Amino acid sequence: MTTVCAPSQNAIGSLSAGEIRKLLSPFRRPVWWTALWQLLSTLGAFVALIVLMRLGLEISYLLVVLLALPAAGLLVRLFIFQHDCGHGSFFPAQRANHLVGSLLGLLTFTPYYDWRHDHALHHASNGDLDRRGDGDVMTLTVDEYRRLGWWGRLGYRLYRHPLVLFGVFPTLLFAVRFRTALFTPRDRKKERLSIRLTNLGLAAWLVGLGAWMGWLEMLMIFGPVWVIAATLGVWMFYVQHQFDPTYWKRSAQWDRVHASLRGSSYYRLPKLLQWFTGNIGLHHIHHLDSRIPNYRLQACLDSHPELLDIPALTLRSSLRCPRLKLWDERTERLVGFDAARTSKS
Repeated sequence: MTTVCAPSQNAIGSLSAGEIRKLLSPFRRPVWWTALWQLLSTLGAFVALIVLMRLGLEISYLLVVLLALPAAGLLVRLFIFQHDCGHGSFFPAQRANHLVGSLLGLLTFTPYYDWRHDHALHHASNGDLDRRGDGDVMTLTVDEYRRLGWWGRLGYRLYRHPLVLFGVFPTLLFAVRFRTALFTPRDRKKERLSIRLTNLGLAAWLVGLGAWMGWLEMLMIFGPVWVIAATLGVWMFYVQHQFDPTYWKRSAQWDRVHASLRGSSYYRLPKLLQWFTGNIGLHHIHHLDSRIPNYRLQACLDSHPELLDIPALTLRSSLRCPRLKLWDERTERLVGFDAARTSKS
């Protein structure tokens, strides 16, 4: 029987994508019972919190807001399950992945097939300067920014401002962008149908929920949960790729393995937050092999300590990430807007 020896520290970056898949293959196998337990226990806890929040309305709205925090965390966790379904890694059967992923989209406000398509493009092009724009946070180079006119610079500055990127944008993304097929090409019929069916499903269960608990009560309960969850989701996606030092190359020099190891962060969170975010902070491993389920990422890291040999983000250090606005191709670093004034042509 052929065995694959784990590489020494720093050696994993020298392996090909195929060699890495072989190395990590023991962790690629989804497990029915683990996935079902994750799904049912998280859904059960989410429903229980919603019931408590409804009861809390009779006591104090402050109690409702406090309970919205863990409820939003559970919704983020459910989104990670949907994300795994999109990669075909949550359940062993693809039909189960597609069914559960589509149904979870009714909770997360996300059209499963449309999002799945864009996210696959993100994995195929992460860190490639010539293939930006597919499921990414828009990032300009210093030279591109300097070539913009006054209005263009203002628009980009507004987009990258934390109050917009983490305040306005998350709600617009899930409440507006994911509700319309205007941004989806007409030849992607399956993805466009996914948007329409998700909207119909959302309308049906929201009408039923509003009739049951009251429209105002529904908004008071689910409003903060969805807004907080959307904000947390955008934050997690942002720090997974917008950090320093990270990786961007032109297509001719782009390498998938290096883009995964150097262009996807290891977000070392406290264990409770790691649980709520479904281990997605181990993002470098996820990009190395997206078929590894969330519930096997930590075991993969524990078995291959060489995957620890990269700069790790912590909660404290991640707070500096929003200062990074532009990619400087000369220094190969993410920089702030000041660099656009001081860098040489």
